[in-house]
This record gives sequence, structure tokens and C-alpha cells, in this order.
Amino acid sequence: MKISYVTDPVDVDLGVIDLFDPDFYAHGDPHPVWKVMRDKAPVHRQTLTDGRSFLSVTRHADVLAVLKDHTRFTSRRGTLLSILGGTDPAAGKMLAASDPPVHTAMREPMMKVFSFSALKSTQPQILSVVHRFLAPLASGKPWDLAAAAAGFPMAFAGALMGLPEEDWPRLTRLSTMAAAPDDSVFGAEEGGHHNLLSAHHELFAYFADQVRDRGVERDDLIGFLTRMDAGGRRLRTDEIVYNCYSMLLGANVTMPHAIAATVLALMENPGEYARLTGESAQTALAVEEGLRWASPANHFMRYAVRDAVLSGVPIKTGEAVVAWLGSANRDGSVFADPYRFDVQRHPNRHVTFGFGPHYCIGAPLARIALRLLFGEIVQLVASFEPAGPVRHLASNFVSGVKSLPVTAALRDGASAPLTSAVADGGRLPSLPTA
Repeated sequence: MKISYVTDPVDVDLGVIDLFDPDFYAHGDPHPVWKVMRDKAPVHRQTLTDGRSFLSVTRHADVLAVLKDHTRFTSRRGTLLSILGGTDPAAGKMLAASDPPVHTAMREPMMKVFSFSALKSTQPQILSVVHRFLAPLASGKPWDLAAAAAGFPMAFAGALMGLPEEDWPRLTRLSTMAAAPDDSVFGAEEGGHHNLLSAHHELFAYFADQVRDRGVERDDLIGFLTRMDAGGRRLRTDEIVYNCYSMLLGANVTMPHAIAATVLALMENPGEYARLTGESAQTALAVEEGLRWASPANHFMRYAVRDAVLSGVPIKTGEAVVAWLGSANRDGSVFADPYRFDVQRHPNRHVTFGFGPHYCIGAPLARIALRLLFGEIVQLVASFEPAGPVRHLASNFVSGVKSLPVTAALRDGASAPLTSAVADGGRLPSLPTA
């Protein structure tokens, strides 16, 4: 999805805009649309040709209201536009598709594994992975950073789950297909719905095999889920499978596109890159701005469980409500000069990881990895330069960059750690679960 700098008043006909269309995000630009919606139609209804409809919520305050209150807006009927109007087979089984008390019983024990303190000890391994990821820059040749970043999270998610490294490329492709089934890279002849079903079938079957083959003996995240006490009971196999799928999808949706979009923004704003020194607190602020700017998870959907009102607009029981995170992250009532990429922005109340009970459980790991990555980039890379056209994913869920060819001018002495990363054979270390 193009990330534009909206500076002038825009004229948008909301009657012809289709926020459901995945191709709009591959070739169009939703940011001027969202600005008009925030200003003039903060709760906007779109009806599809087949009669299904949804309400778009675009203001920061309204997005928070939808995401935080399960008593008004439920997650059990589906959280993505891809299943608008249908039923979610994962309802009440997957963390992302459940409400309290089921959600609370699953989330609380999982948080012990995904807390910042539990993951802090993984930083040396993550730094090693970072160097391997950046190693191609040492050649001086064009490198598709976005394509490479697609596999970056598997070094963490795959290792935490104890998944064989040889399976990681396939799992990366399948999870990307599940998030962006309409993208041309997966074939237009079968269509997005077929791709989505195919990806789901393969991923669910894969994780079912993983649970069946090793089960409670595993000293990894899958083993933890098998043994976990969820409100006085053990999770069933289908619940473990759904949650493994959700965690893998979450990792592969957020991190790669946050990396690509942040590097792209730094190339477009060289003055901001020049402000970075690699100091940890400064890098942390820059990472948060990159997350706000990228907003990789484009939307989350809820259904109204009772009549409600947002921005003066009545919402009826049963209506689908789509909270557009990318729009909330450009709301001028919350972010000063929201279309400026500011590596020292503070405060930064972005909703990239969601908000409320469903705040992304993997956010601590993502932040650790991204801070280490961009800390190293600042130390190693003097500048990035574009080496080819930028291409975006066709997806209404993922604000994704699928191709970002770059070259890099390295700082003096930067080649040594990158060359060393290549020389060690490229084997990725395992990460402890807790």
C-alpha cells in the first residue's frame, strides 16, 4: 500500500471508493480517502455488490473504542474482512477470535512466554540473525530488502515454535498467502478465495502434525501450549493449531512490512536518517515511528453485539465494524503533523499492535528485533539508495511492501560483521521459550 504525504485538501468521492478491494492497496492510495472519512464521514458504510456491508471507522478515538470494548464489539464472528458476513470456525478457539473470559484464560499464561523480560535473554541470538539478514549488503549489489524481510520473522517465530528450519520458507509463503490471497504472486487464475482456503488447509494440517508427532515432550512454544493451564483446563488440539496459525500469521504480517516501510521512509527522508546515531533510546523512538508509519496490519473487524454510537453515528446490533489502523495512525487530533515521518516523535500513541484486550501478544518480541535491527543498520549503513521500483501487496488486511530493491553505502569497517555472518554457514540459532 502506498504511504503518501497528504499535505493539500483532497477531493474524494466516497461513493465510488472500494476499501474492500485488495487491488486498491496494491495500486491505489487509501490515505487521502481516510483523511476525507475522518473529516467528513468518520463512520462510513460500504455495501458490496453481493449485498454484504460494513462500517469503516477511521478516527483514532473511535478505533480505540471499537477495539477495547468486547461488550459492544465482539471478535467471535470474525476479525478480518476476508470472512465478512460468514462464520469464523476459530471462534472461541483462537486468541484473536475470542472474547473474555475464554480470551483471558488463554492470554494470561501466554503472556508469560511473550513478555519482554522472558524474551530479553534472546537478544544475542537475535543480533546474530540481524547480521545474517543484512549480510547481502556487503556485496554492494542491488538487494530486494522487502523480499528478504519476508523471511526474517521465521528466525524467531520458527525457532520459538521449534519448527524445522527447512520448513521456514514454505511456512513464510503460506502465511503470506493467507494474509494476501489475492496478490498476483499466488496466481490469478485460481482466485483469492481458493488461495486462502489452500493456505489455511496446509497450515492447519502442518500444525496438527506438529502437535501429534511430538506433543507435550516438546521444549518449545507448541509444547508450552500443549501443557498450558487455560482457566483450569488443557487446550484441545484444534485450539493449539488455531493459535499456532495466528501467532505465525501475526509475526509474518507485522515485522517484514515494518522493516520495508521504515527503510523506504528513511530513503525518502534522508534528513531523518541523519538524525539517528544508534543510541538505544533514540532507536526505540525511531522504531515506534516506523511502526506508526507502516501500520502493517491494515484493519481489524468486529461485530456490534448491541446498538452503539460512534462520532454521533448510530450502529445497529449485528453490523460489521472495520477499524482502519492506518487511518487512526494519521489522525491529526492525536499526532502532530501526522504525515511527517519523525524519528524522534514523542509521544506516539500508535495502534499498530492493536489496542485493549487483543493488543498483539508478540509486540515485545517484535520491538526487541526491530530495535536491534535498526540499531545495527544505523551503525553499518551510511545510506540506502533505491535500485528498482517499489511494489505493494494486493491485500486489504496487510499494508505490505513485497519488493524494495536497494543498494547501500556502508560505513567504514561495516563489512566485517556482515562478512562474518556469511562465513558461519548461515545456521540460525534456536531461541528459548522462557
